[in-house]
Amino acid sequence: MGKLTDLLQLAQERGRELGLPYAGALTPQEAHAVWRLAPGAKLVDVRTRAEWDWVGRIPGAIEIEWMSYPDNRPNSHFLPQLKQQVDREALLMFICRSGARSHNAAALVGEALRNDCYNVLEGFEGDKDANGQRGQLGGWRHAGLPWRS
Repeated sequence: MGKLTDLLQLAQERGRELGLPYAGALTPQEAHAVWRLAPGAKLVDVRTRAEWDWVGRIPGAIEIEWMSYPDNRPNSHFLPQLKQQVDREALLMFICRSGARSHNAAALVGEALRNDCYNVLEGFEGDKDANGQRGQLGGWRHAGLPWRS
């Protein structure tokens, strides 16, 4: 279990350096390893239904929209939906397209539910490249981690 401890310690140090209001931040590769190693850990994908359908899904992830599509309104049922699907003590990792919505979700859940929350840096698609397109610079999918269309 030393590897899990090392990964979480690294994520927590990164979180302190970045001044995050939750436990820490993980790269996609680290998040995948934690998900495999930590009993009961959950990966929560907070992208929209449209993103899951058109861009791709992560098998086994819990899917709860942070913002609704197409009106882009906050999901007022986010916390109750999450509470229905995760244990009170579960280690939670949040992922979105680029890491911004998941940062907000981790902050809210960490404060409201007191779970250990981590943000997945780079998200599913990573940052925009020089042409303004995602999918080439970082992200879960670019790292070759499990996903399906």
